Amino acid sequence: MESESIMRIILDAMGGDNAPKAPVMGAIQAVKTYNVPIVLVGRGEEILKAMREEGIQELPDGVEICNADDVVDMHDDPASIVHKRKNSSMVVGLKMLADGQGDAFISAGSTGALLTGATLLVKRVKGIRRAAMGPAMPNKAGGKTVLLDCGANAECTPEFLLQFGLVGSLYAEHSLGIQKPRVGLLNIGTEDSKGTPLQKEAYVLLKEAGDQGLIHFVGNVEARDVPLGAVDVVVCDGFSGNVLLKSIEGTAMFMGSLMKHMFYKNLLTKIGGLICKSGVNNIKKLLDYREIGGTQFLGIRKPVIKAHGASDALAFHNAIGQAIDAAKADFSAELEENLQQLSALKEKQND
Repeated sequence: MESESIMRIILDAMGGDNAPKAPVMGAIQAVKTYNVPIVLVGRGEEILKAMREEGIQELPDGVEICNADDVVDMHDDPASIVHKRKNSSMVVGLKMLADGQGDAFISAGSTGALLTGATLLVKRVKGIRRAAMGPAMPNKAGGKTVLLDCGANAECTPEFLLQFGLVGSLYAEHSLGIQKPRVGLLNIGTEDSKGTPLQKEAYVLLKEAGDQGLIHFVGNVEARDVPLGAVDVVVCDGFSGNVLLKSIEGTAMFMGSLMKHMFYKNLLTKIGGLICKSGVNNIKKLLDYREIGGTQFLGIRKPVIKAHGASDALAFHNAIGQAIDAAKADFSAELEENLQQLSALKEKQND
């Protein structure tokens, strides 16, 4: 994959369970794959030590180090990190992104701290009330379904859900290449009368946006239909979205353990397992978080990617690829324009 030379990715080298070795090695691999400069932000001596332990004595071409002596702890209050941890790798990296010293930022550190830092330093797109986490999950139809929010905003208003529909639709179109993505509202039934007041009011707003041609809203969608590919974007509050995401992950792990038990039952099933091995590996790869890379905070002016806390070098390598794609697919201007159209429509209705 070739990229423009001006592209520059900033990576938090101290975030995650396997830092700094995993992000450092992931970055070194990614520079070779994507031919894009990467800035490792963190404790310089520890970064160089991690390289030497892997037999790399000199900093490879395309890899830079920006020293940051402090580290955001998982127990830190997210609201205080910008002031109390201003010399941390996460805060320094976010400031670099905000100042135009890079095109995207990646961290496997605290989700709450990263979201707060991105909101305060990089800022939201004008008009966006809350940024959302929008993972792209594989579905039975062979494509991907964007789920937002999946945990950043446990409590939401109908307006938040409307904006999630807008940003999710643009993300699916520009980053995933889905033409006219179908947007569905997560609910307990497909009828427009279903759900709590939140879902009922959000339904009305999403339908109005659909009538205006801003999104392709197809109505309510039940949880069981999400992994089947019934919609391309599923909108929900962060609490429900997180429950849905973790339920899907747990079901996948459960089915995987059942398959393993089945194939190791006796000699005949072991032979069958060998025959099916490539297919089973393809399924495992499809569901492996390391292959996805991370989750983008949608609604932030520039791409900020949250990598899994347990990310290894492969996960960071793929997160960098995801960050490059996100920077290329920037749709902030279009999102801001759509929000202005919605605002104008609301004012017209109130007159």
